[in-house]
Amino acid sequence: MRTLDLLHVSLADQCLYGFVDGRLAVRLPVSTALNGAGERNGSGCTPRGRHQVRAKIGEGLPEGAVLRGRRWTGEVWSAALHERFPGRDWILTRILWLSGCEPGRNRLGEVDTFRRYIYLHGTPDIEPMGVPLSHGCIRLRNADLLELFPRVPVHCPVNIEEAPCPQWAMAELV
Repeated sequence: MRTLDLLHVSLADQCLYGFVDGRLAVRLPVSTALNGAGERNGSGCTPRGRHQVRAKIGEGLPEGAVLRGRRWTGEVWSAALHERFPGRDWILTRILWLSGCEPGRNRLGEVDTFRRYIYLHGTPDIEPMGVPLSHGCIRLRNADLLELFPRVPVHCPVNIEEAPCPQWAMAELV
C-alpha cells in the first residue's frame, strides 16, 4: 500500500478521501461534529481549512485501545466498559492529531486546531458513521483507522471542507 499524500474530509459527504499522486486511493465514512463547522475554541465544531497531521499516537496498540489525554489507559473498549462509562467521548485505537496551517483561521489564538485537540480517531463500532455526532474531532471505524494509520505520514496535508468532494476526485479508487 502506498503512502497517502493528501487527505480531504468533506463535512457534506461525511467522508474522508485519501489521495496518492492526485488519484483517489481511499474513501472512508466518518462522523464529524454534531455542532457543525467552526474553528473557535470551545465550540464543539469541526475546524475547516488546511491542516496537517502533527502527531501520530497509538502505534502498536490493540484495536479498541482506550486513549485519554493521548495515553493508553490499559483498557480495550467493550460493551461492558461502555455501559460503565455512559456519555464518555471514546477515543479509540489510534490518533492522528491535526494542526491548522492558516493563522487566524485554524492556527493560533482562539482558533488553534492543535490546542483544541482535534484528532482523527477511532470510535466504538456501535456509533453510526456518516452522521455528524462528534465533539469536533473526525471519528472513524477502528478497522478503517488501522488501515489508514500506516499510510499517513506526519505532516500529511489534511483539507477539511464543508462542500462535497470535488467531482474530479471521485474517479475509481487506484
